[in-house]
Amino acid sequence: MSEKVLNEGNKQYSAEEYLRVERENMSHKEFVNGKIMPKPNSNRWHSLIATNMAIAVGSRLHGHKCDIYVNNMRVQLKNKSICYPDVVIVNGEPNFTDANYDVLLNPAIVVEVFSSLTNSSNKTEKLESYLALDSIKECLLVKQDEMRVEHYARQNAKQWIYRIYNERDDVVALESINCKVSLQEIYSQIKFRQAELSSKAVN
Repeated sequence: MSEKVLNEGNKQYSAEEYLRVERENMSHKEFVNGKIMPKPNSNRWHSLIATNMAIAVGSRLHGHKCDIYVNNMRVQLKNKSICYPDVVIVNGEPNFTDANYDVLLNPAIVVEVFSSLTNSSNKTEKLESYLALDSIKECLLVKQDEMRVEHYARQNAKQWIYRIYNERDDVVALESINCKVSLQEIYSQIKFRQAELSSKAVN
């Protein structure tokens, strides 16, 4: 199966076909409901936000059994969909699909960075897939061209608390790992006008 075939968005694939080609080509495409979809390009601001989040959380978790992965860890969701969250946090021992250790089964927290031009239906579909995974306790949607963090925190199997943070002094409490991160840390070095222009150029 060639790289060209992978770009045929309407063709249906099995999860096994997707993984074989993804591993061979070292590409970054996502597998959603049987379709192989390109992962949106990231830019300086997108990457900085993901890194800022990982550093802020990591600096507070010394002594805790948590793994933090940035940008390159695949996560398998329900119906065998596979995505690349921008930041993934595992609380405890990570579980993988096989001995390649490159498809994670039990994330506790996922972070997705998006822009104003992110396709809203794709964003909603991915969010619903995250919230349907039993291991996920919290999900953060972080906007790269505006100071805005949407925080979903699981209360039980069918109930989530939804909070919006949009002030520099706001603090996001990640209760599942007993960690607090401020928006000032998440958006450190981000210049929003430049981020907005860069977002338009990328998308």
